[in-house]
Amino acid sequence: MQNLVKAVRIQEEDFSMEAEVGALRAISGRIGGIATFLGCARDFSEGRDVFSIEFEQYAGMAEKAMQALRSEALDRFDIIEARIIHRVTTVHAGDQIVLVVVGAEHRGPAFDACEWLIDELKKRVPIWKKEMTPDGDSWVTQHP
Repeated sequence: MQNLVKAVRIQEEDFSMEAEVGALRAISGRIGGIATFLGCARDFSEGRDVFSIEFEQYAGMAEKAMQALRSEALDRFDIIEARIIHRVTTVHAGDQIVLVVVGAEHRGPAFDACEWLIDELKKRVPIWKKEMTPDGDSWVTQHP
């Protein structure tokens, strides 16, 4: 069963976007706008077919960095709640990788915070991905 209590998680197993949005909505009746970003695996990247993508993390540090981002977003934007989930496992085309869900009274701050969170996550959280292609495996450099 999924751990919906923790707003920030790194996990191997898949997640339910619907359950995460529901958990966020349960926080406050003031939430009037919810913005989401769902990142999924592609089967093609930088001109190459991709069979699968393997994600690795700096254990202990990645989740702390995600928690710090969430705290910063809550301070920086006029939002009520934010949830961030990232999978660290091997995924295939179409599989879910990362989810950011932000709730606010109004849509503008929710959109702004959601975009900022995913951009900063890619810059600051020590999670790396390796693509498996017909030409071999290669680590992907970060690109916000």
